[in-house]
Amino acid sequence: MTREFGAIVTREGSLFVAQCLDVDVAGQGVSEDEALSDLQEAIELYFESPRATAAPRVRKVRPEIDAL
Repeated sequence: MTREFGAIVTREGSLFVAQCLDVDVAGQGVSEDEALSDLQEAIELYFESPRATAAPRVRKVRPEIDAL
């Protein structure tokens, strides 16, 4: 699935910074196109589902609790 996101590109020193207007994600590059490409990759990673590399271990803890 694809979706369109708004972005602004500004120059900060020798780099261009592309910032997404819809989610708090940014990218950078030496050109506007490179900054936008980096932003696109950052947005894709932002929405990527997490994948566990190993099954989590469920553990139990027994804290002392003062019940009122």
